[in-house]
Amino acid sequence: MLHGKRLVLAAALAGVCMNVRADEGMWLFNNPPKKLLKDKYGFDATDQWLEHIRKSSVRFNSGGSGSFVSSNGLVMTNHHVGADTLQKIGTKEKDYLKTGFHAKTQAEEVKATDLELNVLMDIEDVTQKVNAAVKEGMSPTEAQKARRAAINEIEKESNEKTKMRSDVVTLYQGGAYHLYRFKKYTDIRLVFAPEKDVAFFGGDPDNFEYPRYDLDICFFRVYENGQPAKIEHYLKWSPEGCKEGELTFVSGHPGRTNRLNTIRHLEYIRDKQMPSQLALLRRREVLLKTFSDRSLENGRRANEELFGVQNSRKARIGGLGGLQDPAFFAKKRDEEKKLREAVEKDPKLKEQYGAAWDDVSAIVNEAQAVAKRFNMFERGQAFNSELYGIARTLVRMNAELKLPNKDRLREFGDAGLETLREQLFAESPIYKDLETAKLADSLAMLVEEFGAEDPLVAKILAGKSPTARAVELVNGSNLDKVATRKEFAQQGADLTASTDPMIQLARLVDPVAREVRTTYETKVDEPMKQAYAKIAKAKFAVEGDSVYPDATFTLRLAFGLVKGYQESTGETVPALTTLGGTFKHADEHGNVDPFQLPKRWHDAKGSLNADTPFNFVSTADIIGGNSGSPVVNRAGELVGIIFDGNIQSLVLDFAFTDEQARAVSVHSAAIQECLRKIYGAAALADELGK
Repeated sequence: MLHGKRLVLAAALAGVCMNVRADEGMWLFNNPPKKLLKDKYGFDATDQWLEHIRKSSVRFNSGGSGSFVSSNGLVMTNHHVGADTLQKIGTKEKDYLKTGFHAKTQAEEVKATDLELNVLMDIEDVTQKVNAAVKEGMSPTEAQKARRAAINEIEKESNEKTKMRSDVVTLYQGGAYHLYRFKKYTDIRLVFAPEKDVAFFGGDPDNFEYPRYDLDICFFRVYENGQPAKIEHYLKWSPEGCKEGELTFVSGHPGRTNRLNTIRHLEYIRDKQMPSQLALLRRREVLLKTFSDRSLENGRRANEELFGVQNSRKARIGGLGGLQDPAFFAKKRDEEKKLREAVEKDPKLKEQYGAAWDDVSAIVNEAQAVAKRFNMFERGQAFNSELYGIARTLVRMNAELKLPNKDRLREFGDAGLETLREQLFAESPIYKDLETAKLADSLAMLVEEFGAEDPLVAKILAGKSPTARAVELVNGSNLDKVATRKEFAQQGADLTASTDPMIQLARLVDPVAREVRTTYETKVDEPMKQAYAKIAKAKFAVEGDSVYPDATFTLRLAFGLVKGYQESTGETVPALTTLGGTFKHADEHGNVDPFQLPKRWHDAKGSLNADTPFNFVSTADIIGGNSGSPVVNRAGELVGIIFDGNIQSLVLDFAFTDEQARAVSVHSAAIQECLRKIYGAAALADELGK
């Protein structure tokens, strides 16, 4: 978080003046809540403690968090973060999602096809550099291009100078820009994963619920130069874990929050955006479930994607439920009213920031007008196909790399090209039967949205039905072959001459997608950044330094107590569950899927300490993206790993509450107990924390 009354002058200071409630906050590591922690909990968050936690924390490019848990490159995350790798390295004969995986020696560790892990090494405030590029009087189009050029050049210069991954991160929705430098690991090998039946025990019915009984863990190892990486900063292991009432900390990468959003913006999300997202998710869930039910192999191929869709669907239902609560909106309206009144009373603040809320309302109207075309063509909802995504990347790369770095689209800047190529050339399986089913359905949705007579739709379908066109596009493409992708990605490759139907489709759609992207960036994204920067500055001026930035999938520190809660029915929910309770939970549901424990669990039942804490909840402020985040105690020892939030926590995207909202974690004591007594993984258990 930035300090001072104005965002642009902020160099991170040690102390903060706190007005936030309870254990709220996803705090920047270069601006931690030191004073709050000292005043409320008597804890000194020293610079050395913070650096150690930061450099022990890991970001997965697949969309989750993790941590180093040994000096020999061992990384722990969630099973559902590692599941994409389990699916990709699996085969019809070896379904690792079903059976689990255990490399008893380093020689048995299997390399992931496309994982990248990042460790945050350094942060630099580049707000002034970015904002200096935007001159007074520039149009939104000119401002957007100038800002993009500045960011591209900052990232390129940093990457060339430090050889580290360099990303400029937008904070306070455009109020500040920080340059994050990461150490990057790309040789990642799978070490251990339990069966999905216990990693996701309770399935969809228990997802976002509590009490829980899940062993949602997965271990990888990072390698450098063919050898396990030697890690200086890793987390010591607490065999006892945490107890009720104990202060804990969470270091992870929350994906996205919208807590700074205005009432008008939240209304748009509630009434238009989220219902549209839910309709798409439900459609894809039906498609994937139908495909999966046709055979066991189909089920294996679609398993991870189906889980992701179901998880997103339930998460959005919970978030939408929060937005539909009148009490929630009444509270947000009151907060906005007080801030606006304070701004109106101060002539200087009124002149600088008073119009920002009305600006957001006008921009939201623009967003609503462009949303369907932007989602369908630029975000690719009409082309739900990995092959199409590859084709568009190749088409755009071919065009963008002919431009100076400063003029390129953000995703094709020099600083990120190495990562982009690694992803593009990854040897991950592409299943053409699944691709065809997905693309056919999304093309049908395109027809439903725009009509079969729409000129562009007619060109896309080329006189065929959505299903027939999908078959033609998928079966005719060779982009599932890495050699073909590398050929097309060569500098100077003439894609206009390509007969690959996916390349041809991408070339057909790209002008329309670029046009709507430009409209969105200049009429929505850039003006919204400017408006919210004003609102953030107004909050600083009125409320002081206690405004932490919304989540951006960048490393944050949260904290909270291990604490149960009371349901609306009056039922008290305990803070911790036990391993013994897992078997009882299975019995209560008839020991049938998704409450069926793996056989090895029943075989080991007699040897387990039934009273071992299994899952626990805390008041820490987390959301999606925190999956796999380490939970540590005051000593910086690992006491658990985040894997979920309860249903009441899903409103945290928009506002914090700790009345019932809880973060859900696997307890460190249970991990050790299970590794030793169920999985025969004593060597792995011995390595943890060493």
